[in-house]
Amino acid sequence: MSLDGGGRGLVGHAGAVLLRKVADVCGLTDGLSMALRGRGRLPGWDRGVVWVALAVAIGLGARSMSDIAVLDHQEPVFGAPPSDSTVRRALELADGRGLRKIVDARARARRYVWTRLAARPEGMCWVSVAGRELTGVVVIDIDATLITAHSPKQGAAPTFKKGFGFHPLLAECDNTGENLAVLLREGSAGSNTAADHITVVDAAITQIPPAYRRELLFRIDGAGATHTLLTYLQSLNTRRRRVDYSVGWAIDAVIETTIASVAPGEWQTSLRQTGAGVDGDEAGVVEITGLLDPSVLAGWPRGIRLIARRTRISRWHQKKLTDFERASGWHYAVFATATTGIGIHAQ
Repeated sequence: MSLDGGGRGLVGHAGAVLLRKVADVCGLTDGLSMALRGRGRLPGWDRGVVWVALAVAIGLGARSMSDIAVLDHQEPVFGAPPSDSTVRRALELADGRGLRKIVDARARARRYVWTRLAARPEGMCWVSVAGRELTGVVVIDIDATLITAHSPKQGAAPTFKKGFGFHPLLAECDNTGENLAVLLREGSAGSNTAADHITVVDAAITQIPPAYRRELLFRIDGAGATHTLLTYLQSLNTRRRRVDYSVGWAIDAVIETTIASVAPGEWQTSLRQTGAGVDGDEAGVVEITGLLDPSVLAGWPRGIRLIARRTRISRWHQKKLTDFERASGWHYAVFATATTGIGIHAQ
């Protein structure tokens, strides 16, 4: 089976067939059926099929349970879709015990898929950074997003951006583009709540096949720069597993003063994703850990490193520039990491 999106006279939403086939072949549909079997009554409908049908509908743009009707035109292929009331009853089965079984079903299906990915001639999907393939490293991105609600739905609340809705926290696998875990939260949930981040970290690791948990890299924006979270990530390191992190770091007056003390010749060439260097007049990087007063990093995990990056100011930076940036002509960003080895020389 193949799909071609470049021709004419094509069938709309034909990709739904592949979504459903993947769920069936990798065992997700059967796994969900087993997880929800014998709980509640859905006469005439297999619960796993209902869940997968809803997932396919979401892939086609559905935004509510009633949008399951988007599958109506797929009836010759899949049969008539479930009604929105059937979908509602199926989702009601996702209580504490049901969710645990669903998590296990997703993990089993993912193990199968990753086994097949690794069996391809090109092998498993590895992330490339600065022209170097991070073989064996699974990269997990954690970030929150805002979802607008147009009515006072359960859990909807004012958000920090003065909107109204929800503020879920997600974990995505950069290697494969998969969603590993989602923590549903009210719109008023904090951006840097360490307990929420830890919950998502644990849920994401659970979804990664055991054979691929030996080297993990968590990438988080500035919301992840909390003592509790970084200490927890460091505690996950064992003799058999390495856990690294890269998190955004707030730039305050102390950090700006430290950056200002860096000698011009200490800035190193910044590399593009391909590994090609960037003109030194356009960007640069430098480690500032050793330039900081020890009190600045007191209480943070041992081995933490702060890396500063600078780029020429563009119109996108204009609204948030500090006086220091305007005076220097550079826009700065800092991130914290515990990664060592080949890379930026320590200061």
